[in-house]
Amino acid sequence: MRRRGFISGLAGVGAGLALVPASGGPVAAAAAGATGEARAWQAVPAPDGTPAAQLRDVAAAGGGLAWAVGEEGRSGGTLGSPLALVWDGTAWARTGLAHLGFRGYLHSVAGTCARSAWAIGTDTAGGTHLLAWDGGTWRETDFPGRGGTSLTDVVVDPDGGAWFSGRTSDGRLLLRHDGGTWTWLPAPPSAPTVTPSGVRLTPSGDVWLYGVGIVARWDGSDWTELPAYQGIRASITGLLPVADDDLWLVGYDYGVGGPVGKPPGVLLLHGDGSTWQGVTEPFRVGMLSGIVADAQGRPDRIAGWDFWDQTRAHYLRWDGTAWVSERGPVASAPVVMNALAGVPGSGGYWAVGTTSTSASSAALLRIER
Repeated sequence: MRRRGFISGLAGVGAGLALVPASGGPVAAAAAGATGEARAWQAVPAPDGTPAAQLRDVAAAGGGLAWAVGEEGRSGGTLGSPLALVWDGTAWARTGLAHLGFRGYLHSVAGTCARSAWAIGTDTAGGTHLLAWDGGTWRETDFPGRGGTSLTDVVVDPDGGAWFSGRTSDGRLLLRHDGGTWTWLPAPPSAPTVTPSGVRLTPSGDVWLYGVGIVARWDGSDWTELPAYQGIRASITGLLPVADDDLWLVGYDYGVGGPVGKPPGVLLLHGDGSTWQGVTEPFRVGMLSGIVADAQGRPDRIAGWDFWDQTRAHYLRWDGTAWVSERGPVASAPVVMNALAGVPGSGGYWAVGTTSTSASSAALLRIER
């Protein structure tokens, strides 16, 4: 799941365009008519972070262990310092990162147990930093191609192995670590020039790369490439491959003209293996920032930011036939969720983000479950 940062340039856009956040209409109707098992989301206390602060990603190994990563101390376009939290089953606590010695942010995290987790960061020069969790501390880790390679996302498999999306100078996009050996897999046949924004692991063990311009599956021996979504100024934040002919893509798209002076549009696409079709969303203006499956790999939840109703997160829940609204608790400040993760064995979720659409002193950490 590819995470985004602060929504640059959107603070105050509503007022500038004389737009008034709605409290009723289609969104409220969808929420009222939702069926299935709805969820009562709750805000969870987050440790202090130096503003501007945000969490970009979250992962859980179970009810008693989870990780969240992001940045703090950012000032406008000037990056701050990496930030990491750990959940011990009772509360979230900060994890010291001063020993890493770089400024920038962490944007992806994944883990399976107390001594098997990974995080990816980016420094102010654009360099990639790979961190490994030893049970109490994040430590910098070397990887093949470091220095000339970008890593964008990480997932872990049940055996403790890890898969990383990224791009090497010769066009390889998928890196495998099996606990002792590092291997860059061959590039997909079409050798796309794009860099995937994320990597996804299915219950069957297939590994998917996704992003604008690429959707490809590695089955352990060969690549299968599906038609990719080609959007105008789009960002893909999540992929859920239920089957080769049943796929979901989520993200956002600024369309023609770019992001200056207007909010993005929600991107929710369903693929049949040959084409992508837009799906009618409960809300249309804003962003979708992550999609999770249930224990059987079927569609479950999507996290989102609703431009028209910013003081609560706007989640989408699959009711068996359609995506319907599910709202987080109302807050006194904007609620911008950057990532969503399921909690194995519990049926629960973690969602993380920030409390401002821009990198300002108002931006604090936000966590819901």
